[in-house]
Amino acid sequence: MTRKTLIFGNGLGMGLSPELFSLDNALAYVWEDDILSDAQKGMIRACLPEDTEYERPSSEEDLYVLQRVLASCDFLDGIELEDEAHWLSEHGREFPSSIRKFVHQVACCFHDTGEELPYEFVEPLTDFIHETKSHVATLNYDPLLYEAFLGSHVLRGYNGDLIDGMTRTGFSKNNMMRKNPDRLGWYLHLHGSPLFYDAPNGRIKKFRRHQLIGEQVDSTHLVLTHVRHKTAIISASSLLSEYWRFLGKALKESSEVVLFGYSGYDTHLNNQLASRCANKHVRVVEWSGSQPDNDRLAYWRDKLKNDVEVVHLDSILDFVDW
Repeated sequence: MTRKTLIFGNGLGMGLSPELFSLDNALAYVWEDDILSDAQKGMIRACLPEDTEYERPSSEEDLYVLQRVLASCDFLDGIELEDEAHWLSEHGREFPSSIRKFVHQVACCFHDTGEELPYEFVEPLTDFIHETKSHVATLNYDPLLYEAFLGSHVLRGYNGDLIDGMTRTGFSKNNMMRKNPDRLGWYLHLHGSPLFYDAPNGRIKKFRRHQLIGEQVDSTHLVLTHVRHKTAIISASSLLSEYWRFLGKALKESSEVVLFGYSGYDTHLNNQLASRCANKHVRVVEWSGSQPDNDRLAYWRDKLKNDVEVVHLDSILDFVDW
């Protein structure tokens, strides 16, 4: 059996509970928490479209506007003036950190659902990875795969099947190197994780799940925004940039790509797949209710500029044919 690259989107969690893995629900929950002051909430409301349905962010489109403001504040804050004058008010200087902490807490919501993948789904998947050392890449922020892989020893450092470059001392691209490529695959967090943080010594480290409780992290290694701003966040993170670089290596080593529970909206991923998978078999596993009135085969051919096989299931967690 040959090596493949398996790419998982948020359809994995939605297949378990659409309510618990809803971005809008997570945004609403954190908005009502005490992460933001009333003044900061007012500044955020001022960024939203006039015709917005809610008085808070409710979508990736809303988060995109906030990211634009955040980037502008970061830019102005980095301009040094000779006297005590400053381009930004005190609120303006605090705004980027507050937004990043807000986004981090939203991502944390998906780490605390109490949900687990069913054994009937996990067993054939982990058996396949044990046998083939296929690469795994994730676009979502929940721990569903991570917990399943820990329990089955898919993730066990260099004694497992997959490595993500993280050790007790932090991330290093050297940790991604393999003396025997056939023995290890890569586990790539393409859009980051709320577990990642910048340590005081400058290293990028990873919290354990229980350590997230009560943490408000000013995270730069988390991609939770509209697609138009995602590449900018990836480029600004040395960690995420490496994961995307290694995705190219993973695709080169693979005979097939499986897209699982992925919407097709991430242009930066589609472009990489289109350029690197012209001669590879691509399978898309998606919920049968995904835009049922549209020609899904034509949709994916247009997105990936390649021929694809589309598998429709009433529950994508019934898929076992890796």
